Amino acid sequence: MVADEDGTASVQWARRSVTAALGGRGAPADRSLPSPPAGALFAEPRGVFVTLKHHPSGELRGCIGYPLPHFPLGRAIAQAALAAATEDPRFPRVRSPELSQLTFEVSILSVPVPVPGRTPAEIVAGITVGRDGLIVEGYGTSGLLLPQVAPEQGWSAEQFLDGTCEKAGLPADAWRSPGVRIRRFGAEVFAERSPHGPVERVRL
Repeated sequence: MVADEDGTASVQWARRSVTAALGGRGAPADRSLPSPPAGALFAEPRGVFVTLKHHPSGELRGCIGYPLPHFPLGRAIAQAALAAATEDPRFPRVRSPELSQLTFEVSILSVPVPVPGRTPAEIVAGITVGRDGLIVEGYGTSGLLLPQVAPEQGWSAEQFLDGTCEKAGLPADAWRSPGVRIRRFGAEVFAERSPHGPVERVRL
C-alpha cells in the first residue's frame, strides 16, 4: 500500500516536473528536472498515470502514463506528467499560465493480470467496479481505462468492458471475442483538491 505521504509527494512531484519544464510561476523553462522525491518507492519500477483536470469543473485536460513497470516511479511520474501536459493527442499543449487552473492526479498501478474466465458471464464476474482498471488488446490495437473511470461514469462491469473496447477503437462488444485479451489492474489514486492545494487519497 502506498503511504499517504508518498502519495502527496507523487502529486507534488508531478506538478513540479511540469512547472519546471513549462516555466510556470515565473520560472524559466528547464528540461533538466530536479531530483525526484527520496524513498524506496520512487526508485521502484511501477506503472503510473498522471491526469490533469480543469478546476473546478473536473473536465479532463490530459492523461498519459505507463501501464507496466518499465521505469522507476520517480522517473515515470515526471515523464507521464509532462506527456499528459504536452503530448495527449486529444488536447492542445498546456501552457504555463494554465497550470494555476489545473489539478494534478497520480494513479500508481499494480501489475496487470488476466481477467479470469472464458465466457462473457465469467469475464464480467471477474471485474470489480471501483477496484479494477482494464486493458483490452486485440486486432492490432489496445485501450486502457483507469479504475476511477467506471465509478465516475456510473458504469457496470459490462459497460466498463464496452467502454474500454471503444477506447481501443474496437466495437463495444469486442471483449466477447476470444481474439481479445483482457487484463485488470488496481491503482492507488492521489489528487489535489484544488490547484496547488492539499493532496488527498481518492476513494474509488
